[in-house]
Amino acid sequence: MLQPRIPVNPLPPGHPIPTARTEPVTTPAVVPVAAPVPSTTPRSSVQLTPGSAVALAAGGGAVVLVVGAVLVSMLLAVAISAASIAVVAVVLRLLVRDMQKGR
Repeated sequence: MLQPRIPVNPLPPGHPIPTARTEPVTTPAVVPVAAPVPSTTPRSSVQLTPGSAVALAAGGGAVVLVVGAVLVSMLLAVAISAASIAVVAVVLRLLVRDMQKGR
């Protein structure tokens, strides 16, 4: 069931398969076209309209707010972890001290 099966070639090797004959295609002569003259007016590559400038500022502000929220939440998670580890250390210290006094 799981044995690989090798496909059988219906034509034995050494017999070429005939291909369709194509006639040579002749291309018409290409006439060179003069290149357009570049404009000499100084223009910036990016032009901002007032609407797109407002959209860009709003998008940038949104990115800053999202990144800030992520960083603050990570800082808060680290602070909570540090505080809980400190509480556990104090409790363990008190337990160890009580065990040593009990002897």
